[in-house]
Amino acid sequence: MTVTETLADQAYRHVRTAIATGDLAPGEKVTERGMAERLAISPTPVREALRRLELDGLIERIGPRTVLVAAIRDAAIDDLAEVEVGLRGLVARFAARHATAAQLDALDAILDRADDLLILLKERRRHGQAVDRHLTELLDTMQEFNDTVNACAHNPVLVRMLEQSRVFSRPQRRELLLRKVASDDTFGLERYTGHRALVRALRAGDSATAERLATEDAQGGLAALRETA
Repeated sequence: MTVTETLADQAYRHVRTAIATGDLAPGEKVTERGMAERLAISPTPVREALRRLELDGLIERIGPRTVLVAAIRDAAIDDLAEVEVGLRGLVARFAARHATAAQLDALDAILDRADDLLILLKERRRHGQAVDRHLTELLDTMQEFNDTVNACAHNPVLVRMLEQSRVFSRPQRRELLLRKVASDDTFGLERYTGHRALVRALRAGDSATAERLATEDAQGGLAALRETA
């Protein structure tokens, strides 16, 4: 399922991610015009994005067109992470109610491909061979799995909220994952096994278990990535 973002959505996500990763430091001044030039868009969607960030407590307004990154960044990002985790669980709950047989079969097929890639990765590492391409393919496969779970929810509004609540954008998440795996080739494997359990819960229509599994996975993944950032 593809969720279309408005320019204001994109600006909101860009600025929020920059705050989360420290690219915009606490106390740093941000102007509507400057951010619009940075994003190559008009000031209007930036203005809307900044209003939303102000409501989130991530920025403080000091003038009609100027804001400061709030000094409570860490606490605010903790709040955003909690929202993302909660929404991931809610998506899984809806998916357990609404996933079709074809979608569930697709999830199993995606995990079968991921299993094959994991075996290949282990073999190549054991022989000292390069794994970058295969690792990227595995990350793409797992993103496909997550997107398919989102589609199983059959709730575009909820999925859009999840996309907007991400602490890290997809490119940043990819970069952090690659960095983490480079230093620890077992990273994520303990959570990966939970994906099969999630599909079983979805097949059983067990919304409570599906929500719990998705929440635990999201909590573990976000915590690890924030340590890496």
